[in-house]
Amino acid sequence: METNAAIETAKHVLVVFGAVLAFGMLSALIARKLKMPDVAVLLIVGICVGPAMAGFVDIKADSALNQVILIFGSCYILFDGGASLRLKVLKEVWITILVISTLGVLITAAITGLTAYYFLNLPMIVALLLGASLASTDPATLVPIFKQVPIKDRVAQTVMSESAFNDAMGAIVTFTVLAVAMGSGSFSPAHSVYDLLKQASLGIVVGGALGYAAAFAIGHAKYDFLVEYAPLVTLMAVIGAYMQADSLGASGFMAVFVFGIIIGNQDAFGFEMGDEEQHRLEEFIVTTALIMRMFIFILLGAQVDFALMDKYLVGGAAVVAVLMLVARPITVFVCAGVDRRARWSVKELLFMCWTRETGVIPAALAGLLLGMKAPGAEMIASVTFIAVLMTILVQAPTTAWLAGRLGLLIER
Repeated sequence: METNAAIETAKHVLVVFGAVLAFGMLSALIARKLKMPDVAVLLIVGICVGPAMAGFVDIKADSALNQVILIFGSCYILFDGGASLRLKVLKEVWITILVISTLGVLITAAITGLTAYYFLNLPMIVALLLGASLASTDPATLVPIFKQVPIKDRVAQTVMSESAFNDAMGAIVTFTVLAVAMGSGSFSPAHSVYDLLKQASLGIVVGGALGYAAAFAIGHAKYDFLVEYAPLVTLMAVIGAYMQADSLGASGFMAVFVFGIIIGNQDAFGFEMGDEEQHRLEEFIVTTALIMRMFIFILLGAQVDFALMDKYLVGGAAVVAVLMLVARPITVFVCAGVDRRARWSVKELLFMCWTRETGVIPAALAGLLLGMKAPGAEMIASVTFIAVLMTILVQAPTTAWLAGRLGLLIER
């Protein structure tokens, strides 16, 4: 009986996987016809095929399978984003990235938290917990958008880098506030700064070490003994970078992002692959990232809890509107304004104000808070779902339009 049950479970998972791929391809075709980023269409299709409507796709948010898909999918998409960045561009804007990924998270969390305090009539500590969980942007959403919409390099790479670096800060702030809310700790600026530096630096070291080793094995002029297996190397190294960084208490997402930067900038470290091998690797990365994107956003849409959202819909929508239209612009202008070297134009800053989609990372934090029975966890999960829907369905489809109006689109 146990064997039969296991086989039936396996068959069910295979059917769901086939359905996700089929609906994912349909979503990609629709997005191409509409000339918009596919993440918004994938999310809508996920809602339509999820248990709340058609019921074709039903994978529980707290299941091990769902967590594997979210973790690996986010990691590979983030690796893909890192591989598309260029060190020459990052050198111009690193101050903005550093400030907006740290101070910017605090500013966003504070403004959003204060808004929630007034609009949702919450205790201040619970309101700040909501603000902290929504403060980070989402690389799994932003990287695909900038892969599909050709934006001016330094703007796109700044926003993608911010989304990679601020997940660590967002998690630190969230769990620091949670400790205070649950009466198990007190806020310590010194400890929080130390924790951030530890997570970031160890993540960079792990990602850098594995990235260099991988680049050596697939791009060294004499010792590229794994060049034929370069696609497999990326799979192994992405998993290894995340797990190794996580085991050291560092940011796994930081590690895979840095790993991607090194693989994408092999020439800067004295390595170079042949044209055929490079093309094969790039095709594999693009295809794998597309599949992961399909799974993540269709599952995210399928798991939207409309009954939970309904309880806080009006107040939650007001909080998210302030997050999008007030907190984000203040964060961008304050944090990018201190970077005199970058010489940001007003048009570039306005565009960055509009690109702060909420997706997998805040949703994962909300899920953790639910599992830990944190104060206000149901409300936080509800508002997080509202933020995911509002930002992805409103901001993602209008990215190309706004970039065009601001003169930031480039030809590829």
